Amino acid sequence: MRIAIDVRHSRDYGIGTYIRNMVQSLARIDGQNTYVLAGRKEDLREFGELPENFRRAVFPRSDSGLLNQISFPLFLRRLKPDLCHVPLNAAPLLMPQPYIVTIHDMSSLLFPEVSQAETSSMRHQYRLFRFRRSLLRAQNIIAVSKSTQRDVEDLMRIPHDRIRQIYSAPDPRFLEHSHFASSGSPAFGAWEEERQKTLERYQIGYPFLLYAGSVRPQKNVARLVEAFAVLRNELENHPVYKDLRLIIIGDEMWKHPQVRRMVIQTRMEPFVRFFGFVPFDTLRVFYSAATTFVFPSLYEGFGMPPLEAMASGTPVVCSGTSSLPEVVGEAAVLVNPENVFDIARGIREVLLDQQLRTDLVARGHAQARTYHWERTAREVLEVYREAKEIVRDKSK
Repeated sequence: MRIAIDVRHSRDYGIGTYIRNMVQSLARIDGQNTYVLAGRKEDLREFGELPENFRRAVFPRSDSGLLNQISFPLFLRRLKPDLCHVPLNAAPLLMPQPYIVTIHDMSSLLFPEVSQAETSSMRHQYRLFRFRRSLLRAQNIIAVSKSTQRDVEDLMRIPHDRIRQIYSAPDPRFLEHSHFASSGSPAFGAWEEERQKTLERYQIGYPFLLYAGSVRPQKNVARLVEAFAVLRNELENHPVYKDLRLIIIGDEMWKHPQVRRMVIQTRMEPFVRFFGFVPFDTLRVFYSAATTFVFPSLYEGFGMPPLEAMASGTPVVCSGTSSLPEVVGEAAVLVNPENVFDIARGIREVLLDQQLRTDLVARGHAQARTYHWERTAREVLEVYREAKEIVRDKSK
């Protein structure tokens, strides 16, 4: 087969992790099919060297705007693929068939970033129409968790047999430093040195809670700030945690004034730090240095950040909602994300119970290692083959 893959979000966190690692794993296991990666020059640079059966096709535009609904499908037609894979929630309206769609979550429909009055507007209705139409026209749909599969079935009324559930996995680079340590590799010393330099550069010499991810409303960061304020007041005389801080890595804060307002309202300005997006190596340092990773999201299609923290050797507190219990298993303390005091309770338990911390680190490493990109790629490749067989049978 000649398979075209839309890689225009390869530089993102989350979806970018999926695209980069899926392509690199397909490159390791499949030397028979021809792959054409379609994206902007900066997107294509993310993949480095690839085997001869992988080719690059430069498409200069992003996937936003109405023009994308026409221009990208026309571009793909010129590539003459046997199959296309759109690793995003919705394919363009004129997408050439057959194609596969990967659904990462349904947050754009469950938590639209519009006012209540606008949810019935033409724009919102168009988004619903486009979403469902792209799924109905798809040859197959990949859902990254059982929770997401249920959402696709229930909200989009897509038949169960049209959807294949295939888990994502954390970027394997998060597991590197634990491998260095266990093997006694000289690389561990270099990692520790780089880690210390990074913390000094950001002037971090205190224990901290970490949140990493976007700061959209469903991520519940304002309640996290409120829970942190409750906890700081309780621990203000604690010998270790009296100088506890909260570090938030994600979107630029000017986009999310409700979080800023909560910081001011709780008088936590001296103790909460916002860093926006940071380079991958810096993010890896923050994960490994955090006292606890806290992820009180109201909704996740998969929930990559908790697994990344687990892979980095950090205990995790996260929501007991949507896909998160499915993904983290018994390796995290689960909390009610709508209850500030329960979020604070979960964090307090992890901070003060050393045996629990030790258990969570061990369980977290094991849980993160249950997800493998090569297995994901093999299952995706099987979906490609199934799609080819279905198309062949229809043409007879």
